[in-house]
Amino acid sequence: MSQQDISACVQGALEQYFRDLDGEKPCAIYEMVLKSIERPMLEIVLEKAGNNQTLAAEMLGINRNTLRKKLTEHQLL
Repeated sequence: MSQQDISACVQGALEQYFRDLDGEKPCAIYEMVLKSIERPMLEIVLEKAGNNQTLAAEMLGINRNTLRKKLTEHQLL
């Protein structure tokens, strides 16, 4: 799956979200999208890194402390 494929998935999901609103006013979309994608991304990357947080942080392009903070936020520790 390429970056374009991931973008297309997010775009499709957002288009469906707006259709499902059926005229209701959207709220906090940015936070909703980030929360929706961040946890599964962290789970998969951590799994692929063999639960090695240093390697996972490297794969994600963030420092290990940031990764630990995000893992704590998502109750993945």
